This record gives sequence, C-alpha cells and structure tokens, in this order.
Amino acid sequence: MAEEKKQETTDRKMKRILLVINCLLLALGNSGGPLIMRLYFIHGGHRVWLSCFLETAGFPIMILPLTISYINRRRLHLSQPPSTTTESAAKLKIISMNTPLFFAVAFIGILTGLDDYLYAYGVARLPISTSALIIASQLGFTAVFAFLLVKQKFTAFSVNAVVLLTVGAGVLAMHTSGDRPAGVSTKQYVIGFLTTLAASALYGFVLPSVELIYKKTKQNLTYSLVMEIQFVMCLFATLFCTVGMIANNDFKVIPREARNFGLGERTYYVVLVMSAMLWQAFFLGAIGVIFCGSSLLSGILIAVFLPVTEVLAVIFYKERFQAEKGVSLVLSLWGFVSYFYGEIKQDKEKKRKRAMETEMGHSLEVLPAP
Repeated sequence: MAEEKKQETTDRKMKRILLVINCLLLALGNSGGPLIMRLYFIHGGHRVWLSCFLETAGFPIMILPLTISYINRRRLHLSQPPSTTTESAAKLKIISMNTPLFFAVAFIGILTGLDDYLYAYGVARLPISTSALIIASQLGFTAVFAFLLVKQKFTAFSVNAVVLLTVGAGVLAMHTSGDRPAGVSTKQYVIGFLTTLAASALYGFVLPSVELIYKKTKQNLTYSLVMEIQFVMCLFATLFCTVGMIANNDFKVIPREARNFGLGERTYYVVLVMSAMLWQAFFLGAIGVIFCGSSLLSGILIAVFLPVTEVLAVIFYKERFQAEKGVSLVLSLWGFVSYFYGEIKQDKEKKRKRAMETEMGHSLEVLPAP
C-alpha cells in the first residue's frame, strides 16, 4: 500500500514537471508562431499554403526526442529479468502506436491541416493583435466539444472564464474601422475574420478529439506515445498542406519570392525555418498539456498566452490598439484569473479531502480487533 502511494506521488510529480515543460513550449509557440508568420506576410510573402505548411512541417524534429525515448525504453527493458509478455515485447518496438490509433490520429492530422490553412489565410489579412483575440473564442468551442466528447466537468469559475474569454473575442466583431492592414480590401478583411473564427472553432474540436483518443486508446498512454501521436498528426497535416502547395505552384515560386523578400533572401529562409520550429513547439505543447491535464486546460492556456502575442504585435509591428482591443484584453485577463482561482480553490479542496481520508485510515488501523 505504501509502495503504491509512493509510486502515485512520483507519477504526480513527473506529470507536474511535464506540464511545466509543455506550458513553456506552448507559450513559446503560441506567441512566436503568429508573430513570425505575420513577419513573412508584412515583408512580401504571399503564399498562404506555404504558411500553413510551415505550421506542421517541423515534425521531423520529433525524431530526436523519440529516438532518445526509445533508447531509454530499451535500456530499461534490458536491465529487467527476461520476459515473454506482450507488454515487455512492446517496449522494444521503435513505433509503439497500434493501427487503430494510427488511423484515428491521421484523421485528426488532416483536420489540423485544414485548420492551418484557415488560420494562415486569416493571419495574411488581419493584424496579429486582432487575429489573436479572435482565436481566444476557441476556448468557447473547446469547452462545448469537451463537454460533448469527453464529458468535461465544469465549475462556476471555469464557466465564468469561458464566457468572459468568448465575449472578449466577440467584442472585436462590433467595430473594426481603422484596423485593416494596408493593401487589404474590406472583403478580404471580412473573409480573413471569418476564416480565423472558423479556424478557432475547428481547433476547438481538435483539442477534445485528442483527449478522446487518449481516453479510448487501449494502449498504455505514455509521453513517448504522445510524441508519436504528435509526429503522425503533423505528418498528415503537412501532407494535406503539401497537396495545396503543389496545386498552387508554391514550390516553384519560393526562390523568386525569397529574392524579392523585404528583409533579404537569407532572412527569408531563416523566417521559414523559425516558423516551422516555433509552430512545432506550439503543437507539442498543446497535446502535451492535454496529456498532463485536459483539453479544456490546453484551451485555457492558449487563451492565457494571447495577450502576450497582442502586446508583442503592438511593440514590434506598431499595430493599433483601439478601445475594442483594450476591452477584449481586460475581459480575457478577467477570465484567466477566474479560471485559475477556481483551479487553486478546487485543488485545495481535493488536498483537504485526501488528508481527511488518510486521517480516517490511520484511525481505523489503531482500533482494537473485535
């Protein structure tokens, strides 16, 4: 019993460490990805399919941590007594993902590719500070789909946070005069607004779908398997975007676009590589947080980091920060505080209950035998 409690405590600590690491990855990708994508469009980039391709094209980076994970699993396996069990044999497999899980993740990957296109189209036609706030509405969609798909339980604080964050994003739809970037028509701006909102809704479905896959898989869910899921998901999203690039002749245009890029040809390729790396951090962070917590927590954190993106866009790109964005930002921050206050309160309540259960257990142990 004591050994089980010790193992449970160790697992909780490891999940907390993983949660912190994935939060950092999510923060880096969520703030840096949109900024560098917008940099591409500001200085002469025009290829929407190329931009969405870069959102997941960094997936080969995952080969390194997956290789390290495999080496560790193999070393652990060889250090144990010989065994013929299926579970033991599975530890030696380079790819531990089974066929049903592979197809489920591949489908989510295709949806992610579509979401990438919708988002990239919006970023090409909207200021970063505006698109970031629209994406905050994703939390509302995530909450709805989390309730429908994984039976997410809500508290008064989490409901309050979802409402405030969603309303905060909706405020932007009321007034957008003076917000349109140079060279973007009113029609393009409206379409960009709608595609960004559609991207928000679609990714709000993707996050709970990943959590549902975690819950339904018959395999032992480890972080190594989570990284495999990330690899396959981004592979199929990239294949989806590659088809679009081929149809749009993007591969042929890249050298010419690089020569005409406002910051220089070399910087053009640096921007592409950095974009791929930052977005890979975002996607791994997002599904990693689902593994350590829930899809709702992942959606909350994505929304939490949006104000950082807004402020950086105003600083680096001199974007206007009108009253509507200010109201939206205040509502978003209010929502963040509400959610985390509720989580802290709920965590304290759980600890109090565990302490009472432990105390009752000790009391029963010292009772005399009948």
